[in-house]
Amino acid sequence: MSLLLDNQFKELPPDKSVDTKLFLETVSHIPAFFDCLGSSVFSVIKSDINGNITKIRGVYLKDPAKYVTLQDILVAEREAHAAEWPKVGATLALMWLKRGLRFIQILLQSLADGDRDENNPNLIQVNVTKAYQQALKKYHGWFVQRIFQVALHAAPYRSNFLKALSKGEEVKEEDCLANVRQFLVNYTATVDAIYEMYTNLNAELDYTV
Repeated sequence: MSLLLDNQFKELPPDKSVDTKLFLETVSHIPAFFDCLGSSVFSVIKSDINGNITKIRGVYLKDPAKYVTLQDILVAEREAHAAEWPKVGATLALMWLKRGLRFIQILLQSLADGDRDENNPNLIQVNVTKAYQQALKKYHGWFVQRIFQVALHAAPYRSNFLKALSKGEEVKEEDCLANVRQFLVNYTATVDAIYEMYTNLNAELDYTV
C-alpha cells in the first residue's frame, strides 16, 4: 500500500472544508492507482481523473488567495456563470473527479471488508463491479458501460493487485489490507465532504456520457 500511504489525505477541519492546495497536491498521486489494475481499459478513468485535476488546478492558480477551499471555487463559479452553472469550469471537473475518487474508495473498502467471489477468491471482479455500479455506472450510457464490462473481466488477480499497491514488494495480505483501512480514513472523509458540498450547493447533475 506504499503507493497510497506515501501520499495520504490530511484530516479535515471541524467544518469539513477541503483546502484546495492540499487537495490538489494529494489527489495528483491518485491516477497511478489505475496502473495497479493492469488493463489499459482502466486508463479511461485514469485519463479522466488527470484531466479533471488539471482543470481544477488551472482555475485555482488564477487566484490562490481567493480559492482557498474547494467550496470557494464552486461559489465563485456559481456567481460568475449563473445559468450555465454547475455544468461549467472547475465545478464540472470536480463533479466528475469525485466520482472517480468514489470508485477507488468503494473498491478499496470492498477489499478491506472481505467481499469476494467464493468460487474465485483470488479475483477482484466482484470488488471492481461493486465500485463501478455504485460510483460510475448511472452516469454512463450504453457504449461506455460496454467498455467497462470489458475492463471488469480484465481485472487482475487479488494477489497481483495487492502486490502492485505495495510497489511490487511481497507483503502479507492482512498487512496490506490493514494499510488500506488506514488510508481510507481521511480519504473517505474527504470524498464524503465533497459529495456533501455538492448536495448543499445543489450542484449535482445526473446526465450521462
